[in-house]
Amino acid sequence: MTSASHELIDDLKRLVVDVCEKDIDPAGIADDELLFGPDARLELDSLDALQLSMALQKRYGVRLPDSKETRRVMASIATLAEFLAAHK
Repeated sequence: MTSASHELIDDLKRLVVDVCEKDIDPAGIADDELLFGPDARLELDSLDALQLSMALQKRYGVRLPDSKETRRVMASIATLAEFLAAHK
């Protein structure tokens, strides 16, 4: 991974914590940790997904596709970073 990828991943972790108002250290989120669903430690919900989607659009200028694709893209920090890197 390049340093830009590490910077993007770190930025995404901070964004998730800030937007979803979680009281955790962003560095404690694993890159491949599930963000949503019953097994997700962060317990993000549909409102968090909407807020995160809007924040991604504002910060990175990308719109997330249909809901099925959005669920795949928002599965983890790693999948978000892959999506953003592909849409720069």
